[in-house]
Amino acid sequence: MNIGITRYPTYGGSGIVATELGKSLAQRGHKVHFITYALPMRLTGIGSTSNAEYIDNIFYHEVEMSTYPLFEFPLYELALASKMVEVSNYEKLDLIHAHYAIPHATSAYLAKQILAGNLKIVTTLHGTDITLVGQEPSFEPLMKFSIEASDVVTSVSEYLRRETIDTFGIQKEIIAIPNFVDTDIFHRVAGAKNLRRMLSPNGERLLVHVSNFRPVKRISDAIKAFKIVLDSGIKAKFLLVGDGPDRAECEALARELGIWNHTRFLGKQAELASILSASDIFLIPSGNESFGLAALEAMACGVPVISSDIGGLPEVNVDGVTGYIVKMGDVQAIADRMITLLNNESLRKQMGEAALEHTLKNFTKEQIVPIYEAAYEKAMNL
Repeated sequence: MNIGITRYPTYGGSGIVATELGKSLAQRGHKVHFITYALPMRLTGIGSTSNAEYIDNIFYHEVEMSTYPLFEFPLYELALASKMVEVSNYEKLDLIHAHYAIPHATSAYLAKQILAGNLKIVTTLHGTDITLVGQEPSFEPLMKFSIEASDVVTSVSEYLRRETIDTFGIQKEIIAIPNFVDTDIFHRVAGAKNLRRMLSPNGERLLVHVSNFRPVKRISDAIKAFKIVLDSGIKAKFLLVGDGPDRAECEALARELGIWNHTRFLGKQAELASILSASDIFLIPSGNESFGLAALEAMACGVPVISSDIGGLPEVNVDGVTGYIVKMGDVQAIADRMITLLNNESLRKQMGEAALEHTLKNFTKEQIVPIYEAAYEKAMNL
């Protein structure tokens, strides 16, 4: 099959999943064309040395932006639709897989009309699609139209499927297909013990958080809970991986609480699997999370997770089995669960092994990619 994939090329779960899906599809014999304004992150080798390997059947088409004095803002959606038409004409695309309804499915619909309907659209909803409407209700008619005009619609969790139907009154079927993790990349790294000795030279326990440092991630909750853990007498360090608008505020909070020397803000890191494998607990206290890919990547490395109870996180993290789920915003509960795990090595090991087993049973690319292929076949047969 000849597949066009349109996604945001930036750091974040949706972009990572879209790129890993494209790579897996290419390895399974499909031709994959990424159509976006910049080279997708995981195709540049960032994330793991294995990601830098050349994969046949993958092509990149850059959406070129032009500026005109007449227009106050760049017309990305129209440029994207035009590029979709161009690629479809020359490469004979069977379908466009749009990650996010706005703007990608909207542009795909326009391209389909220009092509006289000779292009199928599969749209995957990642979550920001839905929360965007809460911030900007004027998008609601366009959002609903873009979803219902797609040939097949998927969501990354059952939670998001229900939320989309309830928010927009969607009559169209939405298929919940969970995100997946490439266990060739995310697994227990044998050499992580050396990294651990470097990060915790005095045998401190290691806690880790990975995100794009947006307010919705509620990283301050994790930092405040970490302060309580240190006050309990446990020797630990907190590794914060990633970057974004909240990083400076989080650094300031660590200084204000007097725990700066126990925290490490590592920024964006390539070898995430090694950092995760060296850690004892993964923290994800988000205020909104449609799935929680970062948690899944930690679980694939055998790390128990402490997460909030919102969105799709309970579909990934099993309370009392693969880690703990706490009420969103309950800093004391986060700290209590951390203290419980850090003081009980056998329980921590048990939950880490359960996290790995749960991942291998439910969220590998070998299990999930064929479900997307079935969605593509369904679209082609409409």
